[in-house]
Amino acid sequence: MKNPIENLNKVFDSRIRLGIMSSLMVNEELNFNQLKEIVEVTDGNLASHLKNLEENGYIKVQKGFIGRKTNTTYSVTKAGEKAFKSHLDGLEQMIKSLG
Repeated sequence: MKNPIENLNKVFDSRIRLGIMSSLMVNEELNFNQLKEIVEVTDGNLASHLKNLEENGYIKVQKGFIGRKTNTTYSVTKAGEKAFKSHLDGLEQMIKSLG
């Protein structure tokens, strides 16, 4: 029998990164404060998880301004979408194999 966890992506092991990706999959883009509110973490914690996802090519970061205030938005890349869907499929297969 195939190992049910082999299809899981280690990057998405963190509940925070899982929350970020889940939020971005159903929203075209979200800014830093919106993500912070959704996943309920500190600025530093969120920033480090976003950096990890960006370095893996799963999210795209766009920096801009609203008036004089900086506004950073995040969105899922095609690679991120594919990797996350594959991870969710892996979770589903693992759950089904346990039943």
